[in-house]
Amino acid sequence: MRSYEYVVVGAGTAGCVLAARLSEDGVRVLLLEAGDAQPLELMAVPPAWPSLMGSTADWADETVPQRATGTSVAWPRGRGLGGSSSINAMNFVRGHRAGYDAWAAAGAKGWGFDDLLPAFKRSEQTEGRDPVLRGLGGPLRPGPAVQRHPIAEAGLRAAEQAGFPMARDISGGVEEGFGFCDLSIVDGRRQSAADAYLTPAQNRPNLEVVTDALVSRLLMDGDRCRGVEYQVGAETFVAEGTAEVVLAAGTIGTPQLLMLSGIGPADHLDDLGIEVVADLPGVGANLHDHPMCGVVYQSRRSVPPGVNNHGEVQGLLSTGIGGHGPDVQLMVVDVPLRADSLPGPDIGDGYAIMVSLMAPYSRGSVRLASIDPGAHPVIDPAYYSDERDLDIVLAGLRIAREIGAAPALREWCGGEALPGPEMQAEEELRSYIKTNLRSYSHYAGTCAIGTDERSVVDTDLHVHGISNLRVADASVMPSPISANTNATVYAIAERAAELIRS
Repeated sequence: MRSYEYVVVGAGTAGCVLAARLSEDGVRVLLLEAGDAQPLELMAVPPAWPSLMGSTADWADETVPQRATGTSVAWPRGRGLGGSSSINAMNFVRGHRAGYDAWAAAGAKGWGFDDLLPAFKRSEQTEGRDPVLRGLGGPLRPGPAVQRHPIAEAGLRAAEQAGFPMARDISGGVEEGFGFCDLSIVDGRRQSAADAYLTPAQNRPNLEVVTDALVSRLLMDGDRCRGVEYQVGAETFVAEGTAEVVLAAGTIGTPQLLMLSGIGPADHLDDLGIEVVADLPGVGANLHDHPMCGVVYQSRRSVPPGVNNHGEVQGLLSTGIGGHGPDVQLMVVDVPLRADSLPGPDIGDGYAIMVSLMAPYSRGSVRLASIDPGAHPVIDPAYYSDERDLDIVLAGLRIAREIGAAPALREWCGGEALPGPEMQAEEELRSYIKTNLRSYSHYAGTCAIGTDERSVVDTDLHVHGISNLRVADASVMPSPISANTNATVYAIAERAAELIRS
C-alpha cells in the first residue's frame, strides 16, 4: 500500500486538471488511468479524429438498443492520458449562460454562469476577446480556425443570408447566433488536457501518474473512503488517499466505480450481490446526451480536404420549445456526416448541416452489467423517449434546410441527398430524425450536483453521506448545457481544485 494526500481516478480532461492543480502545492498526488501512457500518432492530427473511434484510445461502448430506433448507438469515450480531449472533435465552446443558471436555480447553488466564469477564464488563454468574459493566462489556447474551410465560410454567409444573427464570440457563453467557434487546435495540432495541463506537471516529484491501471473498487471504512484498489496487469495494488479521493472517471466510469463499491441504488446493487454502503438512487441516473441529425448535401464540385476538425462554424438558436435558453445547435460540416447504420445513396463528395438537440428532456441511465470492473456497463440514454425532443430537432432541421438553400451555398450544392427534397411531411421527418441518429458524445449527469434525493454530490462535490470522497467530471452536471461539453469539464475541474485546496 502506498499513501498520498490525494488520489485522482481518471486522467481524462478533469483528471489532468486536478492532478496539475493539486500538485502545485507540494502535496503527494497519485493519478490513475486505465489507458495507455503513449498517445496515438493521429491524436495530434485534427482532421483525423474520426479514425480514433474504436481505437485503443476509445472505450468503444455501445448503448442498449434504443426504443426510438431499434438499434444500438456507438458511444466513444477517451481512454488514455487526456481522455476524451485526446480523441474528440476539438470544439471548445461554453454553453449559454442560461443553462448554468438553471443549475443554480434547481439547487446547485454556486454553480451558475457567473460563479463558474473565473474557472472558465482560469483554463484559457485567448487573443482579441473581451477580457471580462475570456481568459488571458490559462494553459489552453483555444481559438477559431486559422485556415478556414471554404464550405464553412459559405455556410456562415448562408446563415446570415437566411436572417440569422452573427455572434461576435459564439464560444463565450452569452450570445445566440452563428460564428466560427473556438477549437482546441494550436499551430495545426490538437491541444488535449494532457498537453496543456499534465505534461508541464509530470516532472514534479510529488506527482505520480500510473497508466494501464484499472481501478476495481473504492476502499471504505464505514462511510469514509480511505483509498482505492487497482490492477496493473495481473498485480493488485492499494493506494490510500489521506486527504481525499477524487473521482474523475467521467459520466460512465464514475458511476460504474461507485456502484462497484456499494454506493448507488440499493435495489440494483442487491440484484448483483454487492453490499450496500450508501443507498444513492441518483448514481447512474439522469443520463443525458446531445443526439445529432442533419441535412446531407451532395457537392457539385470537389470538396477540398479539411485541415481542422470538419466543423468550424456553429450556430446556437432557440426554437421556443426548450426550457432553458437556446435548445438547438447547428454545425456546418465539410464531410457528408450521417449515422453509420443509415442506408442511403453513395454521396461521394458532400457536406452537411448538422442539427444537435442541446436541451433534451429525455433522461437515461448507466447500470452495471456485472461485478467485473472491466465489463462494459449497461448504457441507456433513452433517446427521444420524450416527444418534445423530436419537436426541437424537427424545428432545427427546417432551419438547416433554410440555410442550405441560401445563395452562398449554391456554388457547392448539387442537391439534398438526405433526407431528400421529397421528404416534407412531418411524420416522415420525425422518422428520419430517429434513423439518422448519432451521439454527439456529450454524456453527462449521472452523479448530479444538488440537494434532493436524486442528486449524488453536494455543492462542494462531496458524495452525499460519504466522507473523503468527491466527484469532479461531467457526471456532476445536473442538466444539459447548450454546447459541446469539454470546455465546461475544464471549468468544473478548475473549480473543484479550488474547492479542494481551500
